[in-house]
Formats: sequence, C-alpha cells, structure tokens
Amino acid sequence: MNFDSRITRASSAFEPSLGAEAADLICDLRASTREVVIGAAGCSPYLKRLIAQEARWLEQALDGPESAVATLFAELPEITAKALPSGLRQAKRRIALITGLADLGGVWPLEQVTGVLSDFADLAVTTALRATVGAEIARGKLPGMSTDNIHDAAGMSVLAMGKMGAHELNYSSDIDLICLFDETRFAPDDFHDARASFVRATRRMAAMLNDLTGEGYVFRTDLRLRPDPGVTPVCMAMEAAERYYESLGRTWERAAYIKARPCAGDLDAGAGFLKTLTPFVWRKHLDFAAIQDAHDMRLRYREHKGLGGAIKLYEHNMKLGRGGIREIEFFTQTRQIIAGGRDPDLRVRGTIEGLAVLCAKGWIADAAAADLSDHYRAHREVEHRLQMLNDAQTHSLPKSDAGFTRLAAFMGREEAEMRADVMARLEAVHELTEGFFAPEAAPRPAEHSFDERVLTRWQTYPALRSERAVEIFNRLKPDVLTRLSATAKPGEALLAFDGFLAGLPAGVQLFSLFEANPQLIDLLIDIVGTAPALARHLSRNAGVFDAVIAGRFFDDWPGTDKLSADLRAILAAESDYERKLDATRRWAKEWHFGVGVHHLRGLADGAQIAARYAELAEACLRALWPHVAAQFAAKHGEMPGRGAVIVGMGSLGAGRLNATSDLDLIMIYDADGAEMSDGKRPLPVRQYYARLTQAMVTAMTAPMAEGRLYEVDMRLRPSGTQGPVATSLQSFQDYQENQAWLWEHLALTRARVVAGSKALGADVEALRLSVVQRRRNPAMVLDEVAKMRARISAAKQAKFWDGKLGAGRLQDIELLGQAGLLGSGSAAREIEAGLAACVALGWMDAAGSAALLRAHRLFWHMQLATKLLSETVIEDAQMPGVLGQGGLAFLLRETGFSSLADLRAGAAQIAADAAQALNLALPHNEKEA
Repeated sequence: MNFDSRITRASSAFEPSLGAEAADLICDLRASTREVVIGAAGCSPYLKRLIAQEARWLEQALDGPESAVATLFAELPEITAKALPSGLRQAKRRIALITGLADLGGVWPLEQVTGVLSDFADLAVTTALRATVGAEIARGKLPGMSTDNIHDAAGMSVLAMGKMGAHELNYSSDIDLICLFDETRFAPDDFHDARASFVRATRRMAAMLNDLTGEGYVFRTDLRLRPDPGVTPVCMAMEAAERYYESLGRTWERAAYIKARPCAGDLDAGAGFLKTLTPFVWRKHLDFAAIQDAHDMRLRYREHKGLGGAIKLYEHNMKLGRGGIREIEFFTQTRQIIAGGRDPDLRVRGTIEGLAVLCAKGWIADAAAADLSDHYRAHREVEHRLQMLNDAQTHSLPKSDAGFTRLAAFMGREEAEMRADVMARLEAVHELTEGFFAPEAAPRPAEHSFDERVLTRWQTYPALRSERAVEIFNRLKPDVLTRLSATAKPGEALLAFDGFLAGLPAGVQLFSLFEANPQLIDLLIDIVGTAPALARHLSRNAGVFDAVIAGRFFDDWPGTDKLSADLRAILAAESDYERKLDATRRWAKEWHFGVGVHHLRGLADGAQIAARYAELAEACLRALWPHVAAQFAAKHGEMPGRGAVIVGMGSLGAGRLNATSDLDLIMIYDADGAEMSDGKRPLPVRQYYARLTQAMVTAMTAPMAEGRLYEVDMRLRPSGTQGPVATSLQSFQDYQENQAWLWEHLALTRARVVAGSKALGADVEALRLSVVQRRRNPAMVLDEVAKMRARISAAKQAKFWDGKLGAGRLQDIELLGQAGLLGSGSAAREIEAGLAACVALGWMDAAGSAALLRAHRLFWHMQLATKLLSETVIEDAQMPGVLGQGGLAFLLRETGFSSLADLRAGAAQIAADAAQALNLALPHNEKEA
C-alpha cells in the first residue's frame, strides 16, 4: 500500500512557508501527503533539510514505504568497503526521513517506527563490523582467519543493549553496544594478537558509525556498558566478561541484560554467551531485593541529572524525570527480575511486551498494565517529536512558550490540551510507579508490651548483620509488632517469631519480599504461632515463600500427573545434573510447604493431606528417575533389558504420608536375557542395577545446597539389608513364591509401582496380585499376625502422643487390615478394605471394625498434626507447652476435641476400644495383656 492511503493524522506547520518550500521539491504529491510533508518540514528544520537532500528518493519511497526500506536494506551490504561510510550515512538519512514522515502521518504505529530504526541499526553495525574485521583479516592480523570468516566476524559478537536490544530505538537514539569475541576460536598463543585485532576493528566500526561528517552520521555509538569500561578494552574475551559478571556483576547490569540480544557478528556465540549469564540475570528465587536496587538507581539518575522535585512541564525530562519513560521501563524490568528466574515467559525484551506478559501472569493488574502501556506509547511519541526537531538526542520538553507552541503544532494538537495531557500522564505514571519503588517512611512505632530484651537481641542475629537488612527490617518492624500484638497469645507469638528470625541466615531478600507483600507477614505469624517446627523449617528455607507469591498457592490440588509434568518441565530446562537435583529439592519444598499451610488453615482434611504428601513424593520419583537413569547411562550405557521400576512400599504404597515420612522403596529390574550394559564403561547387569539404585537413593537423600529431598528406607526388599539393593523380576518372583515370610506378603498388600517402565510395572503388579491372591488358610494368616503383633509390642516402647505405636494405634490396626487383605486375597491397598475383609472372614463383627476405623482416623489425624507441629515425638510431660496455644488449637481442631483433657481421655478410650477389638479378633494365646 502507498503512503497516502494510510494517512491518519498530520502536523500543523509552525512555519507554513518553510513547509511549502519542502513540499514543492517533491513532484505529484497527493493532498494528504502534501499536508503531512508541509507539517513536518514546517515544524522541523531537520526534516526539511532531509527532504531537500533526498527528494528524488522520497518520491519513489512514498509509493511503498515498506518496499523502499526493504530495497535499501538489501542494497547496503553490497556497497564496497571504501564507499561504505558514505553509503551508511545516506541510508541513515533515508531511514530517518521515511520513518519520520510515517510516524507523523500515522502510517506506521510506534512499534513499526522503532522496529525499522532498530533493524537499520542492526544492519549498520553488521555491515560496518564486517568491513573492519575484513580489513584485519586482509592484513593478516587475525590469526588463522580467512575471508570465509568475515560473515560471522571471525568469532566477534556484538550485543545490542538498551532500546536497541529491545527493538525500541527512539528517533535520534544513540546505540549501546557490548563487543565480545569467542576466545575458544584461537590458540592460546594467538590470544593477544586476536584481541588487539578485534579492538582495532571495534574502534574503526564505532568511528564509521559515530563520526560526524558533511554527510551526517549514522549512530552515536556507546561502548561503555561493557564490564568495568574504565580499564577493559572495547572488545573483551567472552570468558573474561563471564568471570566479571559472576563475581562483580551489579543489579543495574542484570537489568541491562534483560534487553540484551546479539545483533551483529557471530550471533550463535553471542546467544551462547547470553545463555551462560542466565543464572546471573535470572535468580532462582523471587528477587524482591531488586526493588530497592532499582529505586536507588532512579534516585542516582535524578540526582546526577538534577531531576528531583515536583513535575513541571518546562524542560521536564520525558525519559529520566518523574513520571517519565524510564519509570515505566524500571517498573517493568524490576518485576521481570523479581520473578523471571522462576518463569521464563517473563524474559522478554520489549517494555510493552513485558507489561503484557506481567499482566497475563498476574504480576500487574489489568488496568495498571493497560494504563502504563498507553502512557508509554504517548511518552515515546512526545520524545520522538522533540528529537525530530533538530535530530538531537534530547528528552526535555521546551523551556519556552514558543517551544511548546511548536511542539503542539508538530503533534497536531491544541497547545492547552497537549500540555494538560502530558502533565496528566506524567502524574499518572509517577503515581503508578512511585509506591512500588519507594515505600513510605515507617509508621510511628507500634505500642506494645513485649519484652524489650527479646527485641534488642534481634540486632545480633545473622539476618540483620547488613545495613541494608536493618534498614528494610526497621520499616517492617512496627507492622510486625502490631500484627503480633493482635494474636491470641502475643507473648508466645513473639517468642515463636524470635525463633524464626534467629534461624534466618540472611535477611535482605526475605525482608524485601515481606515489604512488597505484607500479607506474607500474616501468614508467617500464623505459622510461627501454630507450628514452630514449620517455622524453623521456614527460617532455613525461606525461599518457599516464593510459591505463595508466584504460584497458585491456594488453588485446588493438581494431582500426581500434573505435579510430575510440572517438575519434568523444570528439570528439562536445567542442563547440569546437580542443578536438576537442587531444582527438584526447591520445587518439592515449595509444594511440601504448601501442603502444610493448607493443613494449618483447614483447607483440606487429614485424608486429603496424607494423600497430597504421598502424591508429591511420587511426583518427585517419577520426574527425577529418568534424569538419574540418563546421568548413569552416560557412563555405563542405557538400562539393559526392559529397564527397572521403583516400587513404593508401606505408607507410600498405600498413598498416605505425613510431613516427615521417609520413603520405603524397592527396585525391581528385568534384564530380559542381557548380561552386560553397552556403555563406555559396561557393567554386569546385577552390578549395573545395584549401582543405578544407589545413584537414585543418593539423588533423593544427598545433602545439597537446597538440602535433602527425602530419606529413603530400602529394608523391605527381599532378604532385607542382606539382599541386593536391586532385585531382578525373576529373583523377586522366586523369592516371593518360595522363600518370603508371611510379613513380606503382608507388605505386598500395600506395594505400588510409582516410577519406571510402564510395561515392567504392569508385570510387577501382576506378580503382586498373584502372591496376594494366592489361596491361604485364613486362620494361619491370623495366627502369624498375632505373633508378629506380640513381638512388635515387646520390642517397641509406645509414647502417648505417637499415633503410630501402641495397642489400638496405627501400626496395630494396619497389621490386622493387611492380614484381612491377604486372607481374603484382595487386590485393594486401603485399610478400610482390609478391615471390611476381616468382617467378611468372620474375624470380627461390624462393631469391632467400626472401633478400629474410628481409632485409625483419630490417630492418623493426630500423627499428621503432631508431625507438622514438632520435629520429634512429643513427650507427654511437655504437653501443652511444647505446642503453644496455637499448636494446641490446631491439634484439637484436627482431632475433633474441645480440650487437651478431653483429647487425652478420648484417645486413651478409643485406643482401648480398638485394642479390645483386636484382642477379640486374634487367637487367644497371642492376645496382648
């Protein structure tokens, strides 16, 4: 489409005669286009000069501006090196002219204007770099390089930063570049010669773009965003730059790299370098400390440029001043930095694009994102008009009334309306962004009656050892004390919070998180006042708070399949094996924390909580197993035969765990006739699977930066600790059919394949069923169970607040339930099905089964609650002090009693009723006294 058919607006000529002079230079202008040209030239001396210089080219370009740009882009790389400086300047004039007119006429939207300017910058840098690197190669100054290496600049890569990197160049923008070279393409002895050659090429490239001649200039080029520019060369080795960012990189540099992209030279090497910086730019935890860093940067800009104080239109800086473009960019980039480490979708370069994805992800309200996007576009249009006047890199509004009159005419608006609109937009942006960056001063200290000795010792804790942490915490402290004062037992809550604070290894990140999300303080106080054990866990793993902010923390439980898919996606994004293990631990801790909080808040009942803990463990096993296997296979080859499966035993197999459960696992493999693996270091099958099993156990249990994942118990495998850690399917079948004790068959009633080969898993389940459903004498089963019960009772001392051990408690009841499943040949795993089978077998009546089910429910709820509240079994003498009022209230709510005395009496009676039912069911000579 031609230019004229798309015109939607035009400037009003501030100097109509000058505009008419420019329009008369172009033949056959349509009326609408002539109006745009007159308005442009009548307001901008720069555009009038360009029209005079490029009138003949413009006549054709107006027939199809996109085609004209494409032709220019295609012709520029064909210009000879000698003619290139002149050719680049001519191309810049033409690009500036067509984009300026297309912008003023509304022919192109803002994104297309900035996109064309940015694309031309890429092309200009590329052609200039090829010319200067080519000259170095021609002179034999780049060791080992030939003309074949010119296309990728012999391993040199140019990173576009700032607005160029984001494809957002303004009309008269300078370009910020970082120049690097891939040192691995050169022999060590050639390194210094190569670096010197690249430095020369970089300086000549910058001069070609930057130098002002009679023909103009191409781009003002700034190379100072590189690491430590005062002492480093203008082109650095990538390895040196990487070391700098790893050890000395600052928050502003992290923010700068949000927009970075390779724009010229070796694009693959540039992309590889940016990938190595991912951990530097994008932190694994939510990084709310970046808010203060960004605020400090804003203040430094304002102070350096003298831009503080109230908003006044005269000479107000539309980029750096209050309510300006930089405020919107910082607001967007800071939120990206906060959460981009966890969510790669947030790692976009453009400001409008960034606001859109932040809105889609729930980090910014719809209205705020829409308003800021609208203000950003409006600000950029004002900025462009200011720069079009004289091709000046200015962002300041006029300093005189005449200047505002010209600017209003240039924008095609009434002056009073334009002034009011610009002021309203600046104030709106300032209001939307200032509260995010600059929290109000701390309120007056809250009145409280807390022990000042406790408050004083906070100053000695590791979390408050830095001035910055103290500064943020002092702003939080009044709010924290107010919230603590509002709890049912303020003194207990204070001591619990004190314990949490004492365990924190550092405070800046967490305090920043609280400051940006005050609702988390309520959650923390709720936790520390109810579950001190969970609070201690939090102090060592404060990163789990990220899940509350970044995830759908209070949404419905996703289930095993969704959980494992989520973790698989996270692990797929990690290339390093140890990072995969740490990522699994980090992810699991967040979900584990979420289950605990849902439990405390009463958002799920005991049965749901137990199932969720089990599903979380299964999801970890499912997702992590392929990566452990792949890591092992890299040395020893793929799994020989049909592979292996992980079988969950005990509570995991039954699908019910508590907050501190370990995992009972066994590994079963099928060599399918294979004798050796086929890797670089092949192993006999038995040794292969034994070592693979050990690798999996290590992956789960090894203490790493993010702690342990789970404790693993493999003593339920055939022959217990005397048997191999991995068992072949044939050996497992032979053992279960010919050698296993009855208690091992009882254990199979709860066994369940949780990870590994689906086909082999189906065979293992079929084998389990064949063993469990074998015809047996029920009386023999019952007799053996009675003996086992007596041995367990004699060997283990029960404690009142341990719901597992003791007559009429969990282990006792589950033993009989498993006997019912085995005696009836049932395929089920649930205790309810087992007790129903006991009734069907005539071992007990319905009343006895009801008594056992009532006891099982009570002690499961007790076990779930106490395991969340305390890291160890609670001694009876410690109650209720060890729990505090909050923990006691939670325990009573979960067990259905109104007081501790009622719970004591009720639990004792329910256990006694269950024990009596068990005594009646089991053979008389083995009954417990």
